[in-house]
Amino acid sequence: MIETPSLVDQYCHGVLRTELGLGTFEARLARTEGPPAPGTTLFDTQTGFAVRRWCPPLLGLEPHCPPARYLARRRELGVLEAGRRLLRGSGITAYLVDTGLPGDLTTPAELASAGEAEAREIVRLELLAEQVADTSGTVEAFLANLAESVHGAASNAVAFTSVAGLGHGLALAPEPPGPVEVRGAAGRWLAGRRVGGALTDAVLLRHLLWVAVATGLPLQLHAGLGEPGARTDRADPALLTDFVRATAGLGTDLILLHGYPYHRHAAHLAGIFPHVYADSGAALLRTGTRAATVLAEILELAPFGKILFSSGAQGLPELHVVGAHLFREALGRVLGAWVTEGAWSPEDARRVARLIAADNARRVYGLD
Repeated sequence: MIETPSLVDQYCHGVLRTELGLGTFEARLARTEGPPAPGTTLFDTQTGFAVRRWCPPLLGLEPHCPPARYLARRRELGVLEAGRRLLRGSGITAYLVDTGLPGDLTTPAELASAGEAEAREIVRLELLAEQVADTSGTVEAFLANLAESVHGAASNAVAFTSVAGLGHGLALAPEPPGPVEVRGAAGRWLAGRRVGGALTDAVLLRHLLWVAVATGLPLQLHAGLGEPGARTDRADPALLTDFVRATAGLGTDLILLHGYPYHRHAAHLAGIFPHVYADSGAALLRTGTRAATVLAEILELAPFGKILFSSGAQGLPELHVVGAHLFREALGRVLGAWVTEGAWSPEDARRVARLIAADNARRVYGLD
């Protein structure tokens, strides 16, 4: 038996504070741009089946109960009590929370309280820049306030995260842009945006990444599958190779989030660059019963001290539960098979399981 008694969820979001109907719950369950196929629901996905397997018992129901019955029980308990039962049943002992999503989501402190765990904040760089732009009247003020805000955030946050790969793509020029180039890009962006406008300018995205690198705090880079509408062909972590090479030796660890379906590329980068780590996160959440296959592929290439667990969950506490259970089951199946075959000793399997489940994240983010 390969046990992982402690899990550090190194990338997730808060959960919704509001009650959800069937349609709203489904939309959060499988982030898509449209409704399900006629005659089906969004529970008819790997994630949906995993929710029906692992979550009902935590609310006092039988596994695989119908979605309507499950949601009725959820409403009967109330959003707070259901959330507490689910989060505390996940086995996650620490949450690293990206607070950059819109919506009525719990704060890291609220998530920690509900889940009886510790929680730390991850600052989303693009949102920070957009907030600074909303209150800066000139280019000079914007750039000065941005540098101050990033370095100020580094004193309290556990990491920075960037979603440049979801919109613009990861094929950014690797070197820091020069001061004249940055001022020109900032002037064009500020002149053309409305309050709350998203940051998509390639020069400013590069500048923001390098300002974050200078703090020495771990930097998470989203790759692979992202939000609906994201260009997956531009989100291959292999496109980051030049940037990764340029940041080597600067003291900042890079964590390649999600990665799937390019998870082997992320694992390869983690294998050849000392400051790069691979995340097993959303790849397992999305692939459900095939999670063990995906995890085994990550383990083919990445050193075991360079792989981190995350749920990637947002909005629904069920996704924290499913992410944790799928990870534990996949890790136990893969490592257990190697022990049975005699390739690994049980002691080595348990040690590697602890590394991936929690110890690597505690080391990278300085949680101890």
